[in-house]
Amino acid sequence: MAQLKGKKTFFDKFLHFVEVGGNALPHPASIFAMLAVAVLVISWLGHLLGWTVYHPATEEEVAIINLLSKEGVHRIFLDMVDNYTGFAPLGIVMVALLGIGIAESSGLIGAGIRLLVIKAPSRMLTFVIVLAGILSNMASDLGYVLIIPMAGIIFHAVGRHPIAGMAAAFAGVSGGFSANLFIGTIDPLLAGISTESARILDPEYYVLPTANYYFMAASTFLIAFLGTWITNKIVEPRLGAYTGDVASEPINALTLREKKALRVTVYVAIGWLVLLAATLIPDHGFFRSADNSILHSPLLKGFIALLFFAAGSLGIVYGALTGKFKNDGDVVKGMVESFKTLSAFMVLVFFAAQFVAYFK
Repeated sequence: MAQLKGKKTFFDKFLHFVEVGGNALPHPASIFAMLAVAVLVISWLGHLLGWTVYHPATEEEVAIINLLSKEGVHRIFLDMVDNYTGFAPLGIVMVALLGIGIAESSGLIGAGIRLLVIKAPSRMLTFVIVLAGILSNMASDLGYVLIIPMAGIIFHAVGRHPIAGMAAAFAGVSGGFSANLFIGTIDPLLAGISTESARILDPEYYVLPTANYYFMAASTFLIAFLGTWITNKIVEPRLGAYTGDVASEPINALTLREKKALRVTVYVAIGWLVLLAATLIPDHGFFRSADNSILHSPLLKGFIALLFFAAGSLGIVYGALTGKFKNDGDVVKGMVESFKTLSAFMVLVFFAAQFVAYFK
C-alpha cells in the first residue's frame, strides 16, 4: 500500500483534486442562498448602471428591476412564503413519496429486489447486483440499507470477495442514482425544477416527470455493464481471494407468504396497465385530453397522481397479504416514515425557491 501511495499517477492526482474540491464546496442549500443574495446584488448593480436585455420570446427590451429598492424588499417579504409553497418540486416530490413510501414500508420494493438478486445466475451475479442497486433508487435510499449489505453476503456465500460485492452494489446505488427503468422520487424533483426554470421564459411550460425516461433507461444498462466490467476486471482481481474466517450468513429467500403476496401484487399491476390502456388507447378515451391527444392527456400531466395511486395500491395489497399492514394506521405510518427523509430536501428547496423567484 505504501508503494502505491508513493507512485501516484496523473489520474490519481486528478481524482484527489476532485475529491478535495468537492469536499470544500458548501452545502447545496448554502449555495442556493448565496446565489439568491448574488441575484439581489446584481439586480441593484444592473439597475444602477441602466442594464437592459431583450426578451428571447417577445424581443421586448426589459429593464432590470432593483430587488433592493423599497418595492423590491417589500416584494421579498410578501412573497417569501408563496415562493416556497408554490415551488413545483416541493409538492410533486411530497405526493410521489407518499405513494412510494407505502410501497417501501410494505416491503414490496425490498422483496422485488431480493427476488431479483437471489434468482440471478452465478455468471450474471455482478450485473444483477449493480442493476438492482440502480433500480433501488426508486425508493430513495433503500439501496444503501438493503442492497449493499446483501451484496456482500451473497458474494461471500458463493465464494467471492464480499468487498467486491459491496463495491459493485455501491456503484449501482450511487453511480446510477438518477438512472432507472421506472419512475421514482428523483424524476418528479428534476421535472419540477426544470418546469420552474422553463417558466422564466414561458409561464405555461410544463416538464413531465417522464421527460428523461429514454435517457434514464439507456443509462441503466450502460452503468450496469460498466459497473460489472470494472468489478470483474479491476476491483475483484486487485482484492484477491477472500481469506477471512467469518462464516457466510444464510441468504433468506422469500417466504411462501411473500411469494403469494408478490404474485397477487403483479396481477394488480397488470390490472393497472389494462386500465390505463383502456382509457388512453381508444379514440376519445376517458383520459384523452380535450383535443384527443395522448401526449397532453391529464394522465401524463398528472403522472404524479398516477404514481401515488398505483404505488400506494400495490403497497397496500402486498402489505395486507404479508401481514405488514394490519390496519389503516400501519399504512399511514409508512407514509409518515417516508417523510422523515425529506427534511434536508425541504431546507434545500426553500433557498432554491427564493433564488428562482428572484431570478424571475
